[in-house]
Amino acid sequence: MMDTCDITFLEKANIFSFDFLKCIRFIDSIEDDTYLFTKKLYSKLITNSHILEDFLDFHGAKKNSEWLYYRELCALVRHLSLACYSQRHILNRLSFYRLGSHPLDLFKQEATDTLQILQDSLKLTAPVILAEARRLDITIPGSRYSLNLFPGITSTQHLNHNIDDFTAKDNQKNNLTRISSEFLDVIKAFDQLSFYERYDLKDIHKLVPEKINEVIIRSFEMRIHNIQSSFDSYVVKTPCEQENILLEQLRSHFSIVFHILQVMGRLLHFYERHLYDVGFKDVYMRVRQSLAELIDPDVLLDRAVNFCLFYAWKFLSSGKQVASQIMNQNMETGSIEVSIPMDRGFHSRPSLLVAKIVQHYGGEVVLHVGEDRFDASSVLDIQWAGGKIKKENYQTVMFSGDSRALNDLVVLADVNYGEDHMGKGIPLPKQLSYLS
Repeated sequence: MMDTCDITFLEKANIFSFDFLKCIRFIDSIEDDTYLFTKKLYSKLITNSHILEDFLDFHGAKKNSEWLYYRELCALVRHLSLACYSQRHILNRLSFYRLGSHPLDLFKQEATDTLQILQDSLKLTAPVILAEARRLDITIPGSRYSLNLFPGITSTQHLNHNIDDFTAKDNQKNNLTRISSEFLDVIKAFDQLSFYERYDLKDIHKLVPEKINEVIIRSFEMRIHNIQSSFDSYVVKTPCEQENILLEQLRSHFSIVFHILQVMGRLLHFYERHLYDVGFKDVYMRVRQSLAELIDPDVLLDRAVNFCLFYAWKFLSSGKQVASQIMNQNMETGSIEVSIPMDRGFHSRPSLLVAKIVQHYGGEVVLHVGEDRFDASSVLDIQWAGGKIKKENYQTVMFSGDSRALNDLVVLADVNYGEDHMGKGIPLPKQLSYLS
């Protein structure tokens, strides 16, 4: 099998550019400013720009002054199209998402405006790409695609839901507990990126890329994608409509956050890789400045942070209650009776360790002292309980709730809640290493 051929690089560039430029000609011909590109069009742009970009990279275009700009324009189309594809998917699916009482009108308007901004940059780029192709002696296709080739997928018709193959699975509750717990872990980790008022550009430039960047956002995107995949693989719909609504609400929160982070990841990738000034000069600097005339870096950053990050956090926050409800409905529960911390009782350290164990698993755990009940995830509540324990001279207490947390609380109690008789900290068992 031959991997090489005798035709010239320029002849190959013409072949690999043909379908890409046919798409670009189509975009350049659109005069209706209200027309929103469809997922099928974005799919063609993604595929053809990716093939062409790979071809150019293989032949060293990134280090060639003649071909660098054409290659960078190709990358612009690919990454903006990837972002737009996910954004279009969100808008197509928005009416099908079950997001509880979360108001969506403002989000829909901002999502549409953001898509329009990115689409306008693609339209602005189209004639520049055609001009650059001509400069490189690449033949522009004589025909372009027809508008009819790119229909939208949303219609008033919907297929009937006529499959009911549910059979009870013993591990359904375990899967729901695990998935909900993993989602709550993501929400907790994402808290470091939360904000409640939009950032101005000066603050955004302090955040990106030092504190918020593609690597961080992609890691959250992958975690949520894994959770959603696990849900789709192992959670089955039940015959109970009310249960299905709750499951659909949980999955809707997975889905919308996942796609928002996809958009953000692509925007940050393009900014960091192609627009962010890392000290290049001459050719690379001129190309970067030319790209900045097609997609304003400040606008791109504003949409990445003040739209994507802002709404990702909002939907994660509203999904927290749904995940907690599902987990508490499905987790294995039990009760344990354990001794209180010797000598000093539930002061700061043991109270904190108990609360961290309960928070780690996310399920509800109650501390019982006589007839009184205290939230075992709250340090303050545990310390209130400690006052009653000391006053009434209790030697043991009962915890009830999430069996996973209870198992670890037994381990903690067995080592006197991580303290010696003087109240100094001691090493914890390996099973509790997450408390360190």
